[in-house]
Amino acid sequence: MTKYMYIYKYQDLASALYEALIPDPFYIELLRDITGSEQEKQEILMRYMDYSMTEAEKYGRLTIAGDSSYGAAIWSKPLDEATDNEKSLLKKDFIKTYMGEASLNAYQTIVSFMSEQLDVTLQDAWYLSIAGIKPDYQGKGLGAGLLTEVLNETDKNRIPTFLETFTPRNIRFYERMGYKTTKEVLEPLTGCPYWIMVREPLG
Repeated sequence: MTKYMYIYKYQDLASALYEALIPDPFYIELLRDITGSEQEKQEILMRYMDYSMTEAEKYGRLTIAGDSSYGAAIWSKPLDEATDNEKSLLKKDFIKTYMGEASLNAYQTIVSFMSEQLDVTLQDAWYLSIAGIKPDYQGKGLGAGLLTEVLNETDKNRIPTFLETFTPRNIRFYERMGYKTTKEVLEPLTGCPYWIMVREPLG
């Protein structure tokens, strides 16, 4: 467990995202080499979720489902090179400080590989990096509500969006939101397949 104190902004929401996403191979890999109890691992991943939400507020977009403890969607949008580098360095520093060197290595390995699989035409697209609803509240329409605000905006401005999912059962949901699977890829570090899905602006 890292010795550094972390101050939450969205602790309840980070807990909801933890519950929603802990089965995801990406997050399992980030925690693989961390020693400690399951409670300590939960705390570490909750910090990652909280940081990602505050990062989205600064550099992208954060949307919250209903009550702030139900779930959230974290969007990245294209940035100029200097700002993108700043964002990347701060994220890496956070992971190294609060999750450790092994988690940083896993993060960089997976993200680098996944970036290489993307079509160059997506460089101007918005990216749905994290989306999750607390399991007890899934199936109530909150997931669609998380995405609608941004998708209405990207439709209006003729901007495509994309996402990656390691979870096959999520594909049908995203298809209902207008996404289409463009590629299935085997991610080497996790040993798991994931799907790239793209949504062209509607209207």
